[in-house]
Amino acid sequence: MAATTRPGTGTPERRPGRGAWFLVLPALVPILVLSVGPLLYGIVLAFTDSQSGRTRATQWVGLRGFQDLGQDRLFWESFRIGLQWAVGVTVPQFLLALGLALLLNQNLRFRWLARALAIVPWAMPEIVVGVMWRLVYHPDAGVLNEALGTGRDWLGDPATALPSVVVVGVWAGMPQVTVALLAGLANVPRELHEAAAVDGAGAWRRFHAVTWPAIRPIALAISALSFIWNLNSFALVYVLTNGGPGGHTRLPMLFAYEEAFRYGQFGYAAAMGCVLVAVVSVLLAVYLAGRLRGDDR
Repeated sequence: MAATTRPGTGTPERRPGRGAWFLVLPALVPILVLSVGPLLYGIVLAFTDSQSGRTRATQWVGLRGFQDLGQDRLFWESFRIGLQWAVGVTVPQFLLALGLALLLNQNLRFRWLARALAIVPWAMPEIVVGVMWRLVYHPDAGVLNEALGTGRDWLGDPATALPSVVVVGVWAGMPQVTVALLAGLANVPRELHEAAAVDGAGAWRRFHAVTWPAIRPIALAISALSFIWNLNSFALVYVLTNGGPGGHTRLPMLFAYEEAFRYGQFGYAAAMGCVLVAVVSVLLAVYLAGRLRGDDR
């Protein structure tokens, strides 16, 4: 650490020196190797015609991959499906998680047990969740068809495939949102609720005037992050439907995966990845700009 004199006091002030970088390196190196490096490599790959199994050298093609992507109807159809999926999962996920968080924040008997059970789906890997729900939706021996007395192929019918997958997405992600909202509710002073109740405010009025202003920053943050996570979903939908039937659940990440590893079009798939990264970056910029404007008020 380099020592300097603090202005007006004459006392030494220490500033970070070269030694501080050695403390940062253990966290910085994995980020550079596992995140920044592959991202930069993918961006470079998007400007090439890289393919699997080819004998000639990869050529630099510039923006040709992005031009082809702009005319690819199937990709933009998958992007539309991805937006439907992200909105369809994020909105009910947040509303249900908010109701569950408000319930679990009450002084209930065995509240600790209810909270533990509420986060069970969050502890399960997406592969396990997908396999479990495939059994639930099974057309012949599924629990859902047994309960309804039907034999419908929920994941194989174009009319019900996407809504069925959305239900799974809501169920799997709701605990994460619930935990975040519970953390926000824990910081709301109970004295404010008691004072509002003494003034005659009902439950809805107390929520609107006391609870929501306190948890609003957390609610906006977790909603924005959930939307981005859902837009980038892959494993859950891949296990449930593999993008079918007929592409009705083919999300953008699934489309890019198929182009890269089924058809061997690495450069074209990388161009898709760059478009998705750009979309996510814009969403993050809009969210951060909104947060900064809110903090300045």
